[in-house]
Amino acid sequence: MNEVRSASAAAAGSAMIAGASIVATRFVIGQTDPLSLAFYRFALASLCFLPLIVVALREKAVSPRDLVAIAALGTLFFGFFPWAFSASLNYTTAGRGAVGIATIPIATLLLSFVFGRESVSIQKIIGVFLAFCGVAVAFSDALMSDDGVGDYLLGDALMLVAAFIAAIYTVFAQPYLQRYGPFVVTGLAMILGALAMATLNITIGSLTGIPSFSTSGWIAVLFLGIVGGAIQWALYTWALRWISPIRVAIFATLTPISAVILANLILGESLTVWLIFGLILIIAAIFVANLSGSVSRKDM
Repeated sequence: MNEVRSASAAAAGSAMIAGASIVATRFVIGQTDPLSLAFYRFALASLCFLPLIVVALREKAVSPRDLVAIAALGTLFFGFFPWAFSASLNYTTAGRGAVGIATIPIATLLLSFVFGRESVSIQKIIGVFLAFCGVAVAFSDALMSDDGVGDYLLGDALMLVAAFIAAIYTVFAQPYLQRYGPFVVTGLAMILGALAMATLNITIGSLTGIPSFSTSGWIAVLFLGIVGGAIQWALYTWALRWISPIRVAIFATLTPISAVILANLILGESLTVWLIFGLILIIAAIFVANLSGSVSRKDM
């Protein structure tokens, strides 16, 4: 049970860091483009994991079959996920995007049920429902607004694709995390995802030289790579090793909430009553999903 509580704290911490990463991204995005920034972020995070991977692989090698699976998961989650997430926000509003990303627990629940990865209890179903409602309520004002972004249908579709990719990684990475440990799997997946993004950037001509960030921009990039990349995903995957994918995914709904709260503290953006009410619903969802009665053998 100590591992379960620690893993829950790690999942919550990962979600909060992800919110801070959104604020850092918004701070520096004007100095580059979303795809290039995603590559810089995960390339730096990969360098942080590299020494740990070298040491770990000396003790236990990854089988070729598992390496192929980890490579596929890494390409999806650390390659196509950040692209789909960033691209979606070019077409839809932040509010609609937040609600779209809040479907991660729903997709995780469905995948876990279909593939028999864990038991689906009434507590988990209620928790997923409350978490989605919390994000929808929190961003209800932005959801109904029209800021001229444009092709909402395309943007919403891209965000749903991103949410589904995150659910795939959350569900199917767990056996490899238990077999090889979170640092090896996350590091390998991240390196391979960064290589996929590098290939895409080179193909479209985005990486043409050394980036010219300002001093504060470089600080934001370092934060995104070290804290928002290596530490955030180490916490996330460590949590996946000890608790079920559904319970980890529910914590991810804290990300848009924490992003708005941190944006208020750092960038001076306003908070709304709906945001506070939505946060209460999400906290209730996390509590319900983590009731002791919902813990099963598959959660361990």
